[in-house]
Amino acid sequence: MSLLIAMLSFSLAMSISPGPVNMVIVSSGVSYGIRKTFPFVSGATIGFTLLLLFIGFGFYEVINLYPSILEYLAIAGSLYIMYMGYLIGSSRPELDIQKQKQPTFMQGLLLQWLNPKAWIACVAGVSLFSAPENKEVFLTFSLVYFVVCYLSLFSWSVLGDKVKVFLSSESRLKLFNLLMGGLLIITAIFLLYSQFS
Repeated sequence: MSLLIAMLSFSLAMSISPGPVNMVIVSSGVSYGIRKTFPFVSGATIGFTLLLLFIGFGFYEVINLYPSILEYLAIAGSLYIMYMGYLIGSSRPELDIQKQKQPTFMQGLLLQWLNPKAWIACVAGVSLFSAPENKEVFLTFSLVYFVVCYLSLFSWSVLGDKVKVFLSSESRLKLFNLLMGGLLIITAIFLLYSQFS
């Protein structure tokens, strides 16, 4: 039971804490609502779970042999997150959501595979909750993480949908887009800096 509590605590702390994916979800929740943000939430959750399984079933050994792989991934991921930040920050502050382009399932999936925070969470989780001789613990952890991640990311879309009430004018929406895009870019720079410092 204590192992399950540890899995839940770790999953919740890593999923609910602010990061690039969560910021995109809040921004999408504001612009499109919960229902239209759900494909991105699903893509991000499935993408993260696939990344966790990929690392847990072998790639962890490659990372141990060649730790510089994480540095290259941090660079590529940070650049992609900066690009997403630019798209959000420069998006037109239109209240008519039909004219805007919402984040997709594939963007959510891809963003997790390029997200340095997701890689760090997966590597840490695999090192804590897997053993070479017994994959049952790791598979249980993966299932727990999947559920917790889905609920956590979904809650960020609810938050974005509720914040929308305060963004009823185009000037407020423009400021919000700039803030969220700027935060994404700052987060990417921080993740990159922390990887190399």
